[in-house]
Amino acid sequence: MIYFLFTWFVKLTGWIPYLLILRPCISYKNRKLQSRHIKGGAIVISNHRSVWDFAVTMYTFPTRTLRCAVAELMYRKNIFMSLLLRLLGTVRVDREARDFTFLSICAKILSRGGVVEIYPESRLPKPGEEMPLPFKPSAVYLALQTGAPIVPICNNGSYFQKKRMRVHIGTPIDVRALYREELSERENVTYITDYVRGKIIELQKELEKQKG
Repeated sequence: MIYFLFTWFVKLTGWIPYLLILRPCISYKNRKLQSRHIKGGAIVISNHRSVWDFAVTMYTFPTRTLRCAVAELMYRKNIFMSLLLRLLGTVRVDREARDFTFLSICAKILSRGGVVEIYPESRLPKPGEEMPLPFKPSAVYLALQTGAPIVPICNNGSYFQKKRMRVHIGTPIDVRALYREELSERENVTYITDYVRGKIIELQKELEKQKG
C-alpha cells in the first residue's frame, strides 16, 4: 500500500535528522515485556505534548507502521498537510461531528495485525493545565472490542531544545482482564480509562526522575 511505502520512505530519510536534532533516549518499564518491537496487533497510546509526537512514536517503534488517529483540525490546516496525513495512513477523527467511524476503521486495522496509535487526551494542553489531561475512552472501547493490548508510552516533550528527547515505554495492558462483571459497561469503561491514565502518569513520574 502507498501509506506503507511512504511511511518507510519518511523513516529512512528522516532517521539521521531525528537522531541529530532530538538526540532521543529510550527507556523501558520492563524491556522483556515490551521492547521497541511490537508483536501483532496493538494500540499505542501516548501523552500529548506537540504535533511532533507522532513522529517521535513512529521512530520509537521503527519496525512497525503505526496508523495514527488524527483530529479533523489537522486535515484542515492546508492541502499539503492533508495530503501528508493521508500518505502516512492516518485515520481521520471528526470530533465536531461526533463521528465514531474511526473506531471501526481502527478495529479493522487491528484485526489484520496492525498497530493503531491514539492520543487519549484528544487535544494539546493549554498553558497551566495539569498534564496529562483527562482521557477520552476511545482506546479502551477499541481494546475491549478487539482484545488488542494497549501499549502506553510517555515522552518529555523536549522538542528542539538542549534537553534530550526521552521516551519511556510501559508494559502492555490487557484491558479485558480488568473488566469487572459487577460493574456496568459504562462504569467499566470509566474505571479502565482512569486506570490507563494512571499508568501514563506513572510513566511520566518515572521519566521526570531521569537526568539529562
